Amino acid sequence: MLQIEEIHTYYGLSHILFGVSLEIKEGEIVCLLGRNGAGKSTTMKSIIGLTPPKKGLIRFKGQPTAGKKPFMLARMGIGYVPDDRRIFGGWNKERVYQFFPALEQIDTRRAGYLSGGEQQMLTIARALMTNPDLLLLDEPTEGLAPLIVELLEEQIVKLKEAGLTVLLAEQNLDVALRLSDRGYVIDNGVIRYE
Repeated sequence: MLQIEEIHTYYGLSHILFGVSLEIKEGEIVCLLGRNGAGKSTTMKSIIGLTPPKKGLIRFKGQPTAGKKPFMLARMGIGYVPDDRRIFGGWNKERVYQFFPALEQIDTRRAGYLSGGEQQMLTIARALMTNPDLLLLDEPTEGLAPLIVELLEEQIVKLKEAGLTVLLAEQNLDVALRLSDRGYVIDNGVIRYE
């Protein structure tokens, strides 16, 4: 479903990713594991077109993604859940409640007043509105209580069972091992282990 070949990504003059390569097959949950600053979020942003790589190749369903804007990649079938839980209104409630029934009980509350766990559910739900084939989850468990992490893990498994392919950027090894079919360890912008 997704092939990344030797990408090099920069923020201005700062070289962040150094020849990152990885592959995700349809129906898998693949984890990109690493500490803060290792290159996980930059890899995600490179895939979705927010920080396009200067060198290398990304293919989604066999098609090169170079030069495509994030909204075009979303239309192709890539959903993106950023690590900062940006929330906005106007989402299709019926589809959301299938995976996150807890949101139905709080649907009259403004997103800014939701707990961290509720915001994360809403952020993932928003990404599902585009009916993606591939879902990029950038550190979905960060800052959440253990009970909420457990509930979120259950929902991620249900998403896989519903046919989604998931790339999960995570620094929590326990979460990564419980959820992932395969994984990559990234450090200082380089894949160190697969």
